[in-house]
Amino acid sequence: MGSSDGGPPPTLDELFDSFTREAFRLETLDDYSGSGSTDAYAAFLEGREKPEGYNEDWMSEIRESVRQGKRIHRVHVLSRPLTPYLRFELGWGYRTNMTAGEEFHILDVTDRPDPLEGVGDFWLFDQRIAASMEYREGVMTGCTVLADDEVRDFLNWRDIALSGAVPFSEWWTEHGREDGRTRRRTAGPARDVG
Repeated sequence: MGSSDGGPPPTLDELFDSFTREAFRLETLDDYSGSGSTDAYAAFLEGREKPEGYNEDWMSEIRESVRQGKRIHRVHVLSRPLTPYLRFELGWGYRTNMTAGEEFHILDVTDRPDPLEGVGDFWLFDQRIAASMEYREGVMTGCTVLADDEVRDFLNWRDIALSGAVPFSEWWTEHGREDGRTRRRTAGPARDVG
């Protein structure tokens, strides 16, 4: 997808600046430790307190979007026990970002088949532009922007994710205190999101 003048496709930042109604994110990995808040993750692993102002730039963006009537929401497909990174992302990230208005859902596939097996991470903007994201060892390595007919699968995957997910607060109340030593009852293969 190029811009309307035939130029390069928009960046993720440009898509966030230009969406008008809804930004949906599907997360399928259990480690994003090389992307984003690497210093905060190190602090979490060391057992330190969450820094004051943690994630404030993203929270400001969320608050402004919500003020404009926009919705930012995501589903994370995961299985227990949580990896250290997921304990950080959910315990610090989600619980913080939801105070600014971002919505989170969990599709827990610990005890059931993954209905999105093989589907990778993506953002979906206004139900018409998808940004398919590629990761390697917790680091985002690429992003492909798609539109029009290419978005149909992403809409379907969003609907599947939302239909099987539960609100994060509900899931966290039940599972947030698990210490990671719980045995995984079903173990699926590693996801190929490239």
